[in-house]
Amino acid sequence: NIFNAFIGEAKAYFKLLAYAEKAALEGEEQIALLFNAIAEAERVHATRQLNLVKEILVKDTATNLENSFEQEKSISENAYPEFLKEAEEEKEMEAARIFSQARDVEGFHAKLYERAIYKIIKKKVEAYYVCQVCGYVADKKIRKVCPVCGAQKEKFKTINP
Repeated sequence: NIFNAFIGEAKAYFKLLAYAEKAALEGEEQIALLFNAIAEAERVHATRQLNLVKEILVKDTATNLENSFEQEKSISENAYPEFLKEAEEEKEMEAARIFSQARDVEGFHAKLYERAIYKIIKKKVEAYYVCQVCGYVADKKIRKVCPVCGAQKEKFKTINP
């Protein structure tokens, strides 16, 4: 139950941030502030719940890498292809594009985890670069354009140690 509560609170957090953004665009500043405040409360709930399940979810780094690799591989090979197929059948082309990019990106994530598992990554990581459009992660340098979605290098966020 605590894990399901965590998932619910995490979803609520992001949904409320979207509500706040919409309210602000509509000039409803007080409502936007309310949504942001309650989103922060939901983040607090999610954090407290996650802290309770960390013993179950978080293992040693080798196990965490293996679990992360398997999850990324599974979602890229199973879940997203199914989501993509259904979106195309329903003629939801924007959803299909997002699912297609997410599938590809999750595959890249799996490769990064796999390299970490087999100690192929450098001991000293300078930085990672995350495309803020599709979530692609580069570990060597920012590319001129994202290989998944074509976003320009200005759309990458640097994650420093």
